[in-house]
Formats: sequence, C-alpha cells, structure tokens
Amino acid sequence: MYRAPDGEQYFVVDTHVHYWDASPENWANKYGEGFINCFYDYHRNLSPEEWVWPIEKFRLYSEEDMMRDLFDEGYVDVAIFLPTYLTDFYRRGFNTTERDAILKEKHPDRFILNTSWDPRDGEAGLEKLEEKVEKWDIKGVKLYTAEWRGDSRGWKLTDPWAERYLDKCRELGVTNVHVHKGPTIWPLTRDAFDVSDVDDAATSFPELTFIVEHCGVPRLEDFCWIGVQEPNVWGGLAVVAPFIHTRPRWFGKAIGELLYWLGEDRITWASDYAIWHPKWLVEQFVDFQIPDDMTDEYGQLTPSIKRKILGLNAARLYDIAVPEDLREREPAETGPEVTEKPAVPTS
Repeated sequence: MYRAPDGEQYFVVDTHVHYWDASPENWANKYGEGFINCFYDYHRNLSPEEWVWPIEKFRLYSEEDMMRDLFDEGYVDVAIFLPTYLTDFYRRGFNTTERDAILKEKHPDRFILNTSWDPRDGEAGLEKLEEKVEKWDIKGVKLYTAEWRGDSRGWKLTDPWAERYLDKCRELGVTNVHVHKGPTIWPLTRDAFDVSDVDDAATSFPELTFIVEHCGVPRLEDFCWIGVQEPNVWGGLAVVAPFIHTRPRWFGKAIGELLYWLGEDRITWASDYAIWHPKWLVEQFVDFQIPDDMTDEYGQLTPSIKRKILGLNAARLYDIAVPEDLREREPAETGPEVTEKPAVPTS
C-alpha cells in the first residue's frame, strides 16, 4: 500500500514481475548474454541514476532482493508472475513457471502465479498446460510471440495451433491472457511483436481477457484502435511507465490516449521488475499530472483514476481481496448532470 504525501492511499498490484536467471552459467549461447544486456540497457537508460544496479546483480538477483524491493520498499501488495521461457537462449530457461513457483509457494499471499505456452509445442504442450493449471490453480498465461524456437522466429495468435491453445485456456478457465506486444529485445524480430493478431483473437475468444503488455508500443495507435473495439482487450503499462521519468510529455500523451480509447477501467500498472524498481515508479506515477497545455485534450489524472490503474483494475481481473479502506470510493452526488468524455466510435 502506498500513502501519498497528500494522504491519498493506493492498493498496488504489480502485474508484471519476473524471477529470472540470466547468469552466465545459464547462457546457452551468445543470445542469452545479448538478451539480458538489452534488458539492462532499458534498465540503465530509463531508471533514475540512484536506482541503477550493477549488471552482475541485474543478471541474477536474490529472493531477498525481490521480496525487499517489491514489498518492503516498493509499496506492492500483490505481484503477478509472467513467465518467459526462452529455452533457445538459456539452458534452464530465463524465467519459468517452475522457478516462479518457488516464491509463490513460500509467499502464497504475495504472488499470483501464471504460466506460459507456445503453440509450436503441439499436443504435448497442451498436456503440459493442463498439468500446470491443475497443479497450481493457474488463471493466467504470458505469451511471447517473438520467442525463437529452432528455425522459427515467432508465431501469431491467429495460427491454427495458437487457436487450439486459446480454446484450451477457455476450457480450463485460464481467462487472463497476457501478450507481450511491445519493444523488441535483441535478437528477437520486431515484427513478431506486431499487435494486429490481438484483434482477431479477441473477437474469436470473447470469454478471455487479453492484457496487451506494453500497450503495443511502438504501435500505440494501432493498439488503441483495437482496444476501443474489443471490450476484452486491456493495456498493461510495463515499459510505458518508466517514460514518466525520462519523457514525461510522451508519457502524458500515452496515458491520455489510453484513457480516451480504453477508459480508466482497462489499464493495469506494472514495474516489469527487475527491469525497474517499483518504489520510484509508484511515487512518480502518483505525483504525475498531465501537462497543463495537454489537459484540454486529455483531462486530468485524478486520484480515483490512479487508484484503479495502480491496483483496483488488476484486483478485479484476478479476484484479489482489497481492504475496505483501499477500495474505490463512491462518488459524491453533485446533481443530476454528469459530464462525459466525447463518444468514441466502436463500430
């Protein structure tokens, strides 16, 4: 929980965290080193200077580091694991469900455990997915459409096998589908993260919620046009959020566009830990206001909107219990007239 200097309180759900092993001993080839070095560049270039780690710690941080950073210092109430396997680059995988489960089992009230699947695993992968869901009562998956697999450089949500996996998710009650659709990471292919296949999948599987991690950046506009038409498409602020520090006007435009097209109820907050530390991200987000010369177009970021984004939206998505004093307050009645934002075309 975060109590701001003005007394406002915020329940915080970090919807995108990792417990990775990118140590040199785990590198399968040069791509393992290159991938984590690219992550480190994001960490180093977008973090405040005092929050930059040595690269050795960044490659392999401890359980103690993670628990302190998220929950003791970072204001996080609940954190959601989003696994990324990358078994072509890392001998034991980069950030697996099994590794994340170690912390989930030690701290069951602090973490939500998700898993992952890859349609290129065929029937065997479907069986493994069902086993993991049954073992850990999983409600969400993280999909990484640009992951390499042998000669394959990625896949799409519209591939026939991907549709079979989405249908299996629907059957198993795995309703939260987190899809990485954002900036590329070396050596992955940028176009394999294109957001366009979300449109078809969201239409075909209305029972599932597609949380587009990184909001499609650098294809934010494309994502917004999909999100406004598909009510089961949400935006995750991982990678978008740290620009609040280095490019505050760009962040103001990005959050303004997301609020206009998707609305305040379909945006989730995330640190993408350990790329960034949640403490400074929470503090700067709560302090942030859209610049005055942009408010005529985008409006204001009110404490109510910030509460929803920082935790209440994700709590609703994952049925997380929120203490009564941290829930959204009912608006006071001010009269019969209500001012609404301009209508957005949905068809």
